[in-house]
Amino acid sequence: MAQKKLQRFAAIKTFPNVLEYPKDIAGTWHSFFKNNNPVVLELACGKGEYTVGLAKLFPNINTIGVDIKGNRMFIGAKKCLAENITNAAFLRTQIEKIADYFAPGEVTDIWITFPDPQLRISKAKKRLTHPRFLRLYKQFLTTDGHIHLKTDSPDLYQFTKQVIELYGLRLVEDYDNLYQQNTTKEELKIKTHYESLDIAQSNTIHYLKFSLPAEIKNFDDQLNELIKNEPAD
Repeated sequence: MAQKKLQRFAAIKTFPNVLEYPKDIAGTWHSFFKNNNPVVLELACGKGEYTVGLAKLFPNINTIGVDIKGNRMFIGAKKCLAENITNAAFLRTQIEKIADYFAPGEVTDIWITFPDPQLRISKAKKRLTHPRFLRLYKQFLTTDGHIHLKTDSPDLYQFTKQVIELYGLRLVEDYDNLYQQNTTKEELKIKTHYESLDIAQSNTIHYLKFSLPAEIKNFDDQLNELIKNEPAD
């Protein structure tokens, strides 16, 4: 297994659709894709199922999968090369550094699909919908941009709803049980490897779509009190 990982790490270094810790890339993604189409991110993309799926559904957008684990990213990147999907790319970096790679207003949508819910109270700040991360997204998301969360974790779903209410975010869509909604939106039907695993064993998929206010005010003390009252680890 270790040898396979090493082979994949070596392979993605040769892939034209994979960038690893690139410098001076912010503000130049339209040049990279050679078009002026909107840019959409998938954070913690894993094998890149949503990155690839969105690119295939919407040829007039550019999708970028972001993750630190290059051996997983290899799967989606290789698929794009094999199928000549030119409007998808992959960025290998830590999500904590995401604002370094995009200029203000350069991204229209962010998809967070089945991330680690970081259920331990001590790791709450690592949740990708924590205000710590929302303030990073705000730096490069368009003023009318949206964040999409798709998760099988009821805890992350409820936590994110608390953040939306407390910080005055605009909730656009809220599906407690996505596949009972009979939605016609094809982008919500894309399934990832981790969705199929049903790690939360909930048999339920939650979906939230929301936007950020002009200013993300500091209600962190109140949020920390809510986190303290979460069920024990």
